[in-house]
Amino acid sequence: MKITNPILPGFNPDPSILRVGDDYYIATSTFEWFPGVQIHHSKDLKNWKLIAHPLNRTSQLNMAGNPNSCGVWAPCLSYHDGKFYLIFTDVKTFRGPYKDAHNYLVTADEITGEWSEPIYLNSSGFDPSIFHDDDGKKWLVNMVWDHRQEKHPFGGILLQEFSEEEGKLVGPITNIYEGTDIKLVEAPHLYKKDGYYYLMTAEGGTVLRHAVTMARSKEITGPYETDPNNPMLTSFNNPELELQRAGHASLVETQNGEWYLAHLAGRRMPTRGRCPMGRETAIQKVEWTEDGWLRLTDGTNEPNLVVEGPDLPEHPWEEVPARDDFDSEVLDVNYQFLRVDIEERGLLSLTERPGYLRLKGGESLNSHHAQSLVVRRQQSFFYTAETQLEFNPDTFQQMAGLICMYDNRNLYYLHVTWHEDLGRCIDLHSFIGGEYGEPLNQERISISDEGPVYLRAKVDYDKLRFFYSEDGENWIFTGQILDASTLSDEFEKPGGDGHFTGAFVGMCCQDLSGRKKPADFDYFEYKNRKEMDKTPTKAKDYYYVG
Repeated sequence: MKITNPILPGFNPDPSILRVGDDYYIATSTFEWFPGVQIHHSKDLKNWKLIAHPLNRTSQLNMAGNPNSCGVWAPCLSYHDGKFYLIFTDVKTFRGPYKDAHNYLVTADEITGEWSEPIYLNSSGFDPSIFHDDDGKKWLVNMVWDHRQEKHPFGGILLQEFSEEEGKLVGPITNIYEGTDIKLVEAPHLYKKDGYYYLMTAEGGTVLRHAVTMARSKEITGPYETDPNNPMLTSFNNPELELQRAGHASLVETQNGEWYLAHLAGRRMPTRGRCPMGRETAIQKVEWTEDGWLRLTDGTNEPNLVVEGPDLPEHPWEEVPARDDFDSEVLDVNYQFLRVDIEERGLLSLTERPGYLRLKGGESLNSHHAQSLVVRRQQSFFYTAETQLEFNPDTFQQMAGLICMYDNRNLYYLHVTWHEDLGRCIDLHSFIGGEYGEPLNQERISISDEGPVYLRAKVDYDKLRFFYSEDGENWIFTGQILDASTLSDEFEKPGGDGHFTGAFVGMCCQDLSGRKKPADFDYFEYKNRKEMDKTPTKAKDYYYVG
């Protein structure tokens, strides 16, 4: 069995991998997207399906007002004595010298069951991880953030005991590892093997110099010696690799004694060097050397696109249907909201009009609080997304339609709205690096006063085209070829907001008058394509490269 990377395509960074019996799970970061944390399930390390978002209540996670790319960072999933443990950070501050990074623990008896209310742990830094030692003790590690100008902000890895009986951290706090000359030490995970405590961390920052660093000690408090061949995984020295940004990893041992490393990686667009799908999860087969260090089985420290799978029977899952007709009263697990639970806030309903997703107009696309928006991840360089909606606005402040977005500073939005001279019409808005634009150049498209409207997006690497139809058969190209590469981590320069997520596509509705005008979506369809779309358009300057 061969495994082709990434195993979790689309924005799925910071993987924490776990085996319980014959089942494998990976928890990944969700940042400002709600519900928080994605958990995928596999039986063979090759085929994965999304099964849960454990942080699905406001009492567990309230990100209203959180900055872009803050929220849930680097969850750690573990299992001990019949209970699942999930540690996560809710980051509240990004700009400036400080990081308000609050760390919590939730637990559950079943991975897809109801998870507990959070136990607060600390706020000294992000990327917390829990280690269950064989003597019964539990230990928390997290990186420490140092805001002082004379210090490096990534100040090392802190260790402190966690008392489950008291529900809090206890005892001394020890800085057990300050990292290497690569710098930016983070993402700690502890393991115990053959008398050693192994500390796996990430270094180099989550861009091109990202790397996995290993260190070990006979005592959990250190001192830790670094792998003499460090880093044990990186893409930094080979720009030709298809998997770039390799780092932030965790380990799992199969039931047959094989070892695998789950790590994040990014796939760049040809010619543009940007990663619209953000940081995805990949996997590598690893082994332990005679002198007790971890190595990729091919003898290098560079990530492979194809790896040898474990000695397990292949276990594919049913394919997720491309089209969602909203016939269920429960929203499909692949959708997420921005920051808050919009169903709880009365902005989303699957029951008020059965067979439709009803979105009631929320705040603007600039909002960090209550956007009425339901989206899913882009998972391929080539995809087509489509929806049909019924929406009858009576003011220009009411909009509903199809959105392709990275965050509220980078997006393209084809929507139905109203205009004094045209009545009901179609318009296109954009935010590129926070700058607002109207790509139709105020030449809004007049449509009939009532009836359904069909909207479609086609993405091919860095080219995005929008189409509309009033009958679902005759599609009209809006005439704009938009730069989809702006919906990526690398587009905006660092120094402002964080850029740690990935591109999404989906449905949204705004009512800036505050009257919550509803839009009814009959279906949403998302299809990955294996190659570029060759549909001709009337745009004279449209062409494909490569």
